[in-house]
Amino acid sequence: MEKLRVAVIGAGGWGYQHARAFSAREDTQLCCITGRTLERTRARAEAFHVPYYLDIPTMLQEQKPDLVSLCLPGQETFAPTMQVIEAGVPLLVEKPLAYELSEAKAMIQAAEKKGLFFAIDFNHRYSIPALLAKKDIDAGKLGQMVFALWRFGHGCDASVARHPYVNLIEAQCHGLDLLEYLCGPIASVTAEMTDTGKHSYTTFSLALRFANGGVGSFLGTFDADENYELSHFVEINGTKGRLLMEDSVRKYSFQEVGSRVAQVWNPAFFHDEERSFAQNLDRYLDDMIPALRQGRQPPVPARRGLRALRLAWAAVESFQTGKRVPVQLLDDEGANVSLPRGKADTVS
Repeated sequence: MEKLRVAVIGAGGWGYQHARAFSAREDTQLCCITGRTLERTRARAEAFHVPYYLDIPTMLQEQKPDLVSLCLPGQETFAPTMQVIEAGVPLLVEKPLAYELSEAKAMIQAAEKKGLFFAIDFNHRYSIPALLAKKDIDAGKLGQMVFALWRFGHGCDASVARHPYVNLIEAQCHGLDLLEYLCGPIASVTAEMTDTGKHSYTTFSLALRFANGGVGSFLGTFDADENYELSHFVEINGTKGRLLMEDSVRKYSFQEVGSRVAQVWNPAFFHDEERSFAQNLDRYLDDMIPALRQGRQPPVPARRGLRALRLAWAAVESFQTGKRVPVQLLDDEGANVSLPRGKADTVS
């Protein structure tokens, strides 16, 4: 089987992880690095012993890659991504898909018009705890979902991003995607945000209503520290049991209602890849590369990036208006979701 030739666009931190992952696989070959600055791009290419480029059209013409992986800042994705789409090359993009809904929609429409393989890396789905959670939920062990909790806090200089909603759109889109992946579509959102004088809303909380009638609580903050224990925490409670995910890759547990004993997964001592967040990408590629080879849709299509962005901007609307905002599903995700109402629901 010939190796797929993969070009990585982006020479930053996650660009390194993509270069590492594609160069280490037996079914892919890292063919080049494309970046925006000469010094960093050349150094990254030399580290992986591949050519480098500073111009995407030239790279596409000369290298003719089978797949392009784009790892660029979220506010600068549109033009480079459209260049790859217009060239008709299958692509994987890092999150977020974009900051503006108009740009995200344009990329999706252009790729779908060409019937192009277009994937996004929501790699929280591929932590081992998330994989175990999905397996238990699909097996019916949780029962009917009643409530879900997402909490993710770490430090960040939000002023560098130059956007008031960088935490919501770029850092916490993982949580919006993962909760819908595990719990089903979100039907409405209510938002509150802090103003700490940092030119960005660095902490926010969301109250969620799921289409299945369950509720959710979502807390995202840049005013914390990733060195804190349990900086990341996911709890999903159902009528038959409860599952917990701690620090993404550290621990998973499931406990049935009425049981004093929980089933617990911890990373094995000699398996460093199990406790590595970066290895979530490798597990994702184990699914994604066969899908590309076999002509199937990506396991996480780029439309999920548009969906997460739609949810984020619904939260912004809620914060700005002080109202709960319904969120309809995209066309390819089924019928529109109406806001579920309980007997005590009096919200208009």
